[in-house]
Amino acid sequence: MRIATVGTVEIGSGNLAVLAGPCVAESLELCLEVAEKMSSVCRRLSLGYVFKASFDKANRSSGASFRGPGIDKGLEILAEVKKRLHVPVVTDVHESWQAEIAAKVVDLLQIPAFLCRQTDLLLASAATGLPVNVKKGQFLAPEDMKGVVGKLQDAGCRGILLPERGTTFGYHNRAVDFRGLQTMREFGVPVVFDATHSVQLPGGLGNCSGGQRQFIPALARAAAAVGIDAIFMEVHPNPDKALSDGANSLPLEDAEQLLMKVKQIHDIA
Repeated sequence: MRIATVGTVEIGSGNLAVLAGPCVAESLELCLEVAEKMSSVCRRLSLGYVFKASFDKANRSSGASFRGPGIDKGLEILAEVKKRLHVPVVTDVHESWQAEIAAKVVDLLQIPAFLCRQTDLLLASAATGLPVNVKKGQFLAPEDMKGVVGKLQDAGCRGILLPERGTTFGYHNRAVDFRGLQTMREFGVPVVFDATHSVQLPGGLGNCSGGQRQFIPALARAAAAVGIDAIFMEVHPNPDKALSDGANSLPLEDAEQLLMKVKQIHDIA
């Protein structure tokens, strides 16, 4: 297993790590609230923690939906979270030119699922020297991600993470085939379970995506039993008021109980 080092967090070393935060960097205040709570929870549970928030969501269902503060303001927010709370941070990049700029602030670059096969974006991300978290496209079989791993490895990427987030089977729904975690782990890289996007209902609300957040705990526990190196979750103090992905976000107050159970299963799996 090739360990991915994200700031001070080692993923793939045997200990469970957590990538969590709001879908979008709505404000510095929100990001600090979530990061402070999650870092405290993870310290108590002896879990490595990486704060996640996007500066831009370029694939919203509607052009009228909130996309984020933009790269300049968004990276300022992430830098401040990192400085104040001493936690590593991760954000999405959608275009090749964004990778080098984001890498000056973040500790991990994330490739959105829709863009997981975009070669130039993968190569630009690898060229920064940072580890890269590539979400498996919901349109791909798990074994198809081997080509993605090959592209990054050929480009000298020093750390690769592969999240499972379900596969689309029919309209406005997504299902998780947990065999995919084992399949991708056989590539020799750490695997991540994206517990919140796995319950997303793409376009399910017409002009935006819906979600079934009541199933997040069950899927997270199941993934831990199969075997994961990290869990990814979008969390929010008030998901119903979130500006993006609220329907499939975990309430912040529920995070500790869920992670406690996931860790217990992970440690004996």
